[in-house]
Amino acid sequence: MSSILHIETSTTACSVAVSQDGQCIFRQEERKGPSHATLLGVFVDEALSFADSHAIPLDAVAVSCGPGSYTGLRIGVSMAKGICYGRDLRLIGLPTLQVLCVPVLLYHDELPDDALLCPMIDARRMEVYAAIYDRALHTIRPTNADIVDEHSYAEFLEQHPVYFFGDGAAKCKDRLTHPNAHFIDGIYPQASMMFPLAERAMAEGRFEDVAYFEPFYLKEFVAGKPKKLV
Repeated sequence: MSSILHIETSTTACSVAVSQDGQCIFRQEERKGPSHATLLGVFVDEALSFADSHAIPLDAVAVSCGPGSYTGLRIGVSMAKGICYGRDLRLIGLPTLQVLCVPVLLYHDELPDDALLCPMIDARRMEVYAAIYDRALHTIRPTNADIVDEHSYAEFLEQHPVYFFGDGAAKCKDRLTHPNAHFIDGIYPQASMMFPLAERAMAEGRFEDVAYFEPFYLKEFVAGKPKKLV
């Protein structure tokens, strides 16, 4: 097992955690943001001081890499890369939508075996950034920029119960009225929930090139189609 520093700044919440041997042993977060530029450095200093004072040698830094806020992701990824350079650590990039799935999988035992998970990040109006996974986090539909209406995700809802969550899901309740559409409240990206994904990446040897790694930024909708921000 390993010791990992986790950084999550993809939405208005800012959080940092340390995990050791598959357990979260330090966490700090603020949900009243966005205040990443002010808080992230303080949280990281506290986390590193905690690890050093307990003689915990870090093996890697895991960072939530989007989609999400352009500014938040830049701050989080820049901090993660700086720590990797300064401490000669490996870098792990974790998709934010998968990070959102972790508390659902850990704490919602009532999910049926054939359930699909649809984490959503709010964009604007009826626009969200979403992906669809099965319970093993296999990608059923990759991350996309969606304009949600009453027909959205129909092909999945006809075949499976689909659970929607994240800060983009609440505004979709009135549109997604299919009997197989279910909503889970209170789910947001947290550094303290990143460790199962980071441990798996460590075990599989999936690391990023620190010099060239870039996050997956939000996109801009143009005439109903997503366009990457320059």
